[in-house]
Amino acid sequence: MNAIEVNNVSKSYGTVKALDQVSFTVGKGEIFGLIGPDGAGKTSLYRILCTLLLPDGGTATVDGYDVVKQMKEIRRRVGYMPGRFSLYQDLTVEENLHFFADLFGTTVEQGYDSIRAIYSQIERFKDRKAGALSGGMKQKLALSCALIHQPSVLFLDEPTTGVDPVSRKELWEMLTALKERDITIVASTPYLDEVRRCERVAYLSQGVIQGIGTPDEVLSRFADVFNPPGIEHDEVAGTASDNVIEVEHLVKAFGSFHAVDDISFTVKRGEIFGFLGANGAGKTTAMHMLTGLNQPTSGTGRVVGYDIRTEHEQIKKHIGYMSQRFSLYGDLTVAENIRLFAGIYGMKDEEIARKTDELLARLQFAEHKNDLVGSLPLGWKQKLAFSVSIFHEPGIVFLDEPTGGVDPATRRQFWELIFDAAHRGITVFVTTHYMDEAEYCDRISIMVDGKIKAMGTPAELKSRYNQPDMDHVFTHLARQATRSSD
Repeated sequence: MNAIEVNNVSKSYGTVKALDQVSFTVGKGEIFGLIGPDGAGKTSLYRILCTLLLPDGGTATVDGYDVVKQMKEIRRRVGYMPGRFSLYQDLTVEENLHFFADLFGTTVEQGYDSIRAIYSQIERFKDRKAGALSGGMKQKLALSCALIHQPSVLFLDEPTTGVDPVSRKELWEMLTALKERDITIVASTPYLDEVRRCERVAYLSQGVIQGIGTPDEVLSRFADVFNPPGIEHDEVAGTASDNVIEVEHLVKAFGSFHAVDDISFTVKRGEIFGFLGANGAGKTTAMHMLTGLNQPTSGTGRVVGYDIRTEHEQIKKHIGYMSQRFSLYGDLTVAENIRLFAGIYGMKDEEIARKTDELLARLQFAEHKNDLVGSLPLGWKQKLAFSVSIFHEPGIVFLDEPTGGVDPATRRQFWELIFDAAHRGITVFVTTHYMDEAEYCDRISIMVDGKIKAMGTPAELKSRYNQPDMDHVFTHLARQATRSSD
């Protein structure tokens, strides 16, 4: 028996066709993957199946109920985790759980057995606001809230984007346990290791199902998208006099808690330096000190020659920064965003005009210069955001999980931009949860419990810990953490 049947479903937004004659089925108790690039139509399809959006044509049923005619029945039977964190940041863990239980006409007590294995891992934080949890804990709370009414079908729209590899593995172990309870799961993900944990997957692109089959069948058939060739680049050859970052015994304490606990390292000019760690390991706190956004409790540091304690305003003028949340203005055009950020960095009008033309030509964006940034596909947005962050030719650019949620082919294009910047002498300081990207870095540090647990080239770290790849190295070290990720 099929839990989900989709027959020739279409959906348009004005002239944009989000879904075009989409058809597939999902068996009861199956883990089914829905994969494809940003803008492929995955979220529109999820919203239709969860009765949050009406299709323009075609039919779909969930547990035998029609998504248009029997919305109430479906809503009682499905759980949904949208791509963006869906809970209330200012409510506590427990308050969020009670809110969702009330929403579905049940109680936490009635549904507790169905979430015990997941919720028990975060229950000791029940009085903490959801916004203060790490990425992994947020996802466990969101999953608990989606399961509190004991649904028979669970829809997960990229549930692990921005979550560290260890927490991702834990979440998928939970999903496997849910399957054993005969819960049907439909999940989308940009991570290939997660794609392979599905029983079947459908590849959706430009609103059309391009192929359906086992993960190996689909990944092999569309290898140009999901397994593009690797990138080779020359390792930087710098000296100590070329250091762009120098950190000694840096500490950041919040009361008795040391988020960053006595770290020391250097980064050379033109180097691609990977700064890794599980959610809550201290990476973001350390990056905030290096970029002048936060003051250290003790220790010293210099970035592009400026003291992080006394010259943080100078640091901000001489660095680039790209956050994991898209940082450009969606209601301004491509050209307007470039001009705005160039002006903030004090560039002159003539230079802005010349370099804008050069940048648009290099990105092949010339015909889109007057398009609103909000209308661009995610991959284009990410490439534009990175290019804007180094438009003023800073000594170093800080990238905080810049490729979260982006498909492998687009991530490869993004890394070509990173290599180009490094060849021009711009130092790249990058955090990422994609361990294949860690392999591209010249050197890597891995933080655990606020300390730098390991540092070296990818080859050195794999050899030192006798692991086949950086994913295994990261997992080996991250699982030695003794403090909670929160």
